[in-house]
Amino acid sequence: MPQTQRAKAARDTTRESRLAAGVRAVLQWPRVLGAQGVAMVAGAVIVAVAVAVTGYFLSRTDTKPKPSDTRARQYEDVDVCLLTGKDGITAGTTAAEVWQGMRDASRTTHARVSHVPVTGEQSAAHARAHLDGLLQRSCDVVLVTGKPEVTAATQTAPQHQKVDFVLVGDAGTDARSAKNITVARVGDGLRAEVAGVVEREAEARG
Repeated sequence: MPQTQRAKAARDTTRESRLAAGVRAVLQWPRVLGAQGVAMVAGAVIVAVAVAVTGYFLSRTDTKPKPSDTRARQYEDVDVCLLTGKDGITAGTTAAEVWQGMRDASRTTHARVSHVPVTGEQSAAHARAHLDGLLQRSCDVVLVTGKPEVTAATQTAPQHQKVDFVLVGDAGTDARSAKNITVARVGDGLRAEVAGVVEREAEARG
């Protein structure tokens, strides 16, 4: 036999011997590991397969962002503010009824509503300082309850023609003649009247 053929035959014999040894080693696993060892190996294989399958399906999960909650309330860029006396919107007060009307209008127009009480001294001068604070917050519509507050708003309105004022209660002739002032009367129907006025003003700005 030529030398090259003898070398090839020797390599083939070596490979066959190694393969046979590997097969014998595999067949010896149950005997070496015992029943408990075999069970552990099988369990590990099952866990590995489960992890691989889970990873595969997770990688195919739709990663598109979820749509936003359409129930979340979207407010219009209109701010409606209420200035009250020291009692604020305490139940049973005129301011409480006005506030309810503002909230009714907000549910219809989605305008933002807020309220601020005049604390401390109850005078027109002190009320005007609080009113100036509301105007600096860029309130588009300002409602006012209380005599000192109404007086302050009557004096301030002419300098803020882009702001609509709603004065609740008694107001002088100057207030009734101003283009950016609406006077709402106290009594039955005040809540509905306020809601109607706020809705009109908010929709005009929307």
